Amino acid sequence: MADARNESSPPLETWALDREIVLSRVVAAPRELVFKAWTDPQHLPLWFGPAGFKVETQEIDIRVGGRWRFVFTGPDGTRWDNRMVFLKIEPPRLLEIDHGSDRDDDPNRFRTIVTFDKQTNGKTVVTLRQLHPTKAQRDGGIAFGAVEYGYQTLEKLALHVEVKEGG
Repeated sequence: MADARNESSPPLETWALDREIVLSRVVAAPRELVFKAWTDPQHLPLWFGPAGFKVETQEIDIRVGGRWRFVFTGPDGTRWDNRMVFLKIEPPRLLEIDHGSDRDDDPNRFRTIVTFDKQTNGKTVVTLRQLHPTKAQRDGGIAFGAVEYGYQTLEKLALHVEVKEGG
């Protein structure tokens, strides 16, 4: 039987479940619109990030090899500098991004793969898969709130595209 995995899927022997965080959400909007919210510089900063966090964009260039440099400011005023580098963009189904602090060669950056699966009912399943360099870093991210914050971010995405589609 032929290998049913997608051509862009990493080889099975490189998978590391103990280093992954995986989140998924059904969004009541067409796949093309949901993908655009992730790849349009006018939209991404409007919804990205956990509830109560503000995003201040320093630079945004969404293309393969481009980057988004931004600062998250938490509800308590704490600031985190961020950099995303876009490694792969396959409209309207896949994004591959390295995400870390806004510094070159950040040893704690992690890989994020975002997939957009079209549903027959006009909805989209968005799946975020983070692969961290070590199990300890993954565990630290979970302790920090990565799962909760990730679901809050997906909720903000859903609200953003539902408003755009209806308005």
